[in-house]
Amino acid sequence: MSTPPETPTNITTPAEEIDLDTLRAKYAHERDRRLRPDGPVQYRSAAGEFGYYAKDPYTPRTDREPKTDTVEVLVIGGGFGGLLTGARLRQAGIESIRMMDEAGDFGGTWYWNRYPGIHCDIESYSYMPLLEEVGYVPEWRYAPGEEIRRHAVAIAETFDLYRDTLFQTRATDLAWDEQADEWVIETDRGDRMRARFVITSSGTMTQPKLPGIPGIENFRGHTFHTSRWDYDYTGGDQTGGLQGLADKKVAIIGTGATGVQVIPKVGEDAEHLYVFQRTPSTVDVRDNRPTDPDWAASLRPGWQRERMENFLAVIAGEEVETDLVQDGWTATSRLQRKMITGSLDTTLSPQERERIDEIADAQTMNRIRARVDEVVEDPATAELLKPWYRYMCKRPCFSDHYLQTFNRDDVTLVDTADHGGVTRITEDSIVVGEAEYPVDCIIFATGFEVGVSGVMSGAMPVHGRGGQRLLESWATGLRTLHGFYTDGFPNLFHLGALHNANSVNFTHILSEQAEHIAAVISRARQEDVHVVEPTAEAVQAWVQVVAETAHDNSAFQAQCTPGYYNLEGAGLPAGISYSPGPIPFHRLLAEWRRTSMHEVLGVKS
Repeated sequence: MSTPPETPTNITTPAEEIDLDTLRAKYAHERDRRLRPDGPVQYRSAAGEFGYYAKDPYTPRTDREPKTDTVEVLVIGGGFGGLLTGARLRQAGIESIRMMDEAGDFGGTWYWNRYPGIHCDIESYSYMPLLEEVGYVPEWRYAPGEEIRRHAVAIAETFDLYRDTLFQTRATDLAWDEQADEWVIETDRGDRMRARFVITSSGTMTQPKLPGIPGIENFRGHTFHTSRWDYDYTGGDQTGGLQGLADKKVAIIGTGATGVQVIPKVGEDAEHLYVFQRTPSTVDVRDNRPTDPDWAASLRPGWQRERMENFLAVIAGEEVETDLVQDGWTATSRLQRKMITGSLDTTLSPQERERIDEIADAQTMNRIRARVDEVVEDPATAELLKPWYRYMCKRPCFSDHYLQTFNRDDVTLVDTADHGGVTRITEDSIVVGEAEYPVDCIIFATGFEVGVSGVMSGAMPVHGRGGQRLLESWATGLRTLHGFYTDGFPNLFHLGALHNANSVNFTHILSEQAEHIAAVISRARQEDVHVVEPTAEAVQAWVQVVAETAHDNSAFQAQCTPGYYNLEGAGLPAGISYSPGPIPFHRLLAEWRRTSMHEVLGVKS
């Protein structure tokens, strides 16, 4: 069943008709229905007896001899962060680069996530990096996953990053050799190799998590996680055609960004689909469409950087003459600054600014809830699908097909809010309260261990000078300079959002980080400096800057329904990222490279 894109609902509730007190009470009631005392502990890792949920279903494991050699740069992570860093280092003239990843190929989250219906929710022309360098224009405005995965491979091929790469390999220990000024890296494949520089970009959207539902281990039907899709069982591919489900009663647990994309495809082909929802997502119009060939032909050199910077500026609240992207993200940029902070309107008092923001938030959410009523035919189902919370309490979703799926007779929405989620799983069914739903297959669309990289989880122990462990150095809080490096751990660089900037288009953030790291390493090589390391004073100064500029979002987070944005209701600490936003941060980095890079190199600028 194919549904044509709809026209966005543009009706706006007049500000004077919005009763904020009543709305706040409704939001609080819906939040309280979903709060659980176990918070983030309600989930379990796909490890131990559940480790098979994280196995690679795409690439057969191959044997190889352990490595004991030395390279100049080891990049841990084959997603876009690692690829961008490898590409920029190659452009800087570095030949000895080894890429390493647990997956069987490049792609990162796009390698693992191949479920039916998968698309990027950021416009592809801004999201897919190095388009001009590779010589490619995406086929769709919002690219499907396979197109993005192929682009990752194309980047690796363009910059010769397959050379000397180790796939299906996980680092188990990093130790600094002070005599040789090198890192010694051990892996789960028996490697004991060396590298002058190590860059970690292991990502936080690859390790699946499972709900801690009683009885999950007793189910005798078929189960898998969306990030390890079992096409041997379902048939079909990312475009659909899941004929293996034609005689199956299927359950999908989870209605976040993944569920919104995969549910329409499973709903088309399963004998019956049961969707188990704790909290509905906001689902606005996507209006995806093929790339206009005339527009593609009109592009001039530099077009992608201009578009990326324009999108980032709009989202961050900078003044721009034209919004080049004009989509659901840029239309709601003011609301996003509750979680992804940027510039604020300082001409208003904090109280007036909050009142105006809350009115605008209510108008947006009223429009999104009105869309549910317009699309979903059954009033009771429509009521369950309405999101009752502030816009940025959860990652916004966009789809031209999700809500329409619930008009099918063979799709049933099961709301679990009053039960804290699914009650239990039996050998052949899912139980919510007293109701039992017999199913043949359970698909977990329950997300990832967000923010838990190998470094942060301790799965990849890092020992610096004198054997000090990195996590011990960070025991009382993050200690970095600009998020990239820490004193006592020379020649070790990190990519990510910690002590760094953040934005919804994270590949742009990674691109800026890759350029920065490549510039530092290139300068070190030019000056024949063997050790790159910030001073303890520089690290402490940056810790203070992050703390002093931090926006306290705790009150906003406390109002939200539980999810990974607010650590399942527990709340995230302030001062994790650089709160003034990505554009001030990128300006700060550019100035630092111009005037202060010598401080980590030990040479005169």
